[in-house]
Amino acid sequence: MTTEFRAGFVSFVGRPNVGKSTLTNALVGQKIAITSPKPQTTRRAIRGIVHRQSGQLIIVDTPGIHRPRKLLGKRLNALVESTLGEVDVIAQCFPAGEKIGPGDKFIYDQVQRFTQAKKIAIITKIDETNPNTVIERLAEVDALGDWEAVIPTSAVAGTQVDELADLLIEQMPLSSQLYEETHLTDESQDDRIAELIREAAIYGAREELPHSLAATVDDYEEDEETGKLRIYASLIVERDSQKGIVIGRGGQQLKNIGQAARKQIEQLLGRKVYLSLRVKVLKEWQSDPKHLNRLGF
Repeated sequence: MTTEFRAGFVSFVGRPNVGKSTLTNALVGQKIAITSPKPQTTRRAIRGIVHRQSGQLIIVDTPGIHRPRKLLGKRLNALVESTLGEVDVIAQCFPAGEKIGPGDKFIYDQVQRFTQAKKIAIITKIDETNPNTVIERLAEVDALGDWEAVIPTSAVAGTQVDELADLLIEQMPLSSQLYEETHLTDESQDDRIAELIREAAIYGAREELPHSLAATVDDYEEDEETGKLRIYASLIVERDSQKGIVIGRGGQQLKNIGQAARKQIEQLLGRKVYLSLRVKVLKEWQSDPKHLNRLGF
């Protein structure tokens, strides 16, 4: 008996830092979205593609819905809005170890406006808490609204990741395959490299810096002597004082960022690279339409 093939789009939503990007990577089976313990890490609607015999999931990992303070925040919220209006399923994520708060309820209410999409609830990070807390959270989330399903998962431990993929595919419309089986993301190589550099910088940055950081890939060059690919890239900050923080004493912080990013880039490209990083100041870029346009926001 042939199983009917299903394919469609799902978007994960939730407060910042509920594990949306980690879940995307676990489902795809490859690092597509950068992760960080700091909020507002995701800035693009990243498409990761999950291939199963029964169907295909196109995951749109959006920035966290939040109340914006700058033009960048407004544009990110607009991106979420346009994305959610087009997907087949919206999956709201709730971390197992945290009680439902006003932010979760705000997002739930926002999501109800998108009537074309089915709604699923995912309890994330169940590896970080005990079974009784997970049961408590399941009951709390179930009582919040009318869901097609509520499922507990751990992207880090791999718990119920396959079951989640099957559940999401079941909710998708009947469809032919939308992407070739070798295709795992719509992100360009430049964007993925820039995001890996930004991820490395976020991990080493102080609290006030992550929102102010951006990264760009400026140029490539083949080094015929070493056989390495030379990548020239920039880390962008808003103020001169931030530039000093990113570079660090004697350039050590920038060196650490470069080393961490290079390892990830080499994994992505499957070859040795030489990464040349510089730090540029673009004054208040998060509020400047021209700078935002140049940086792709």
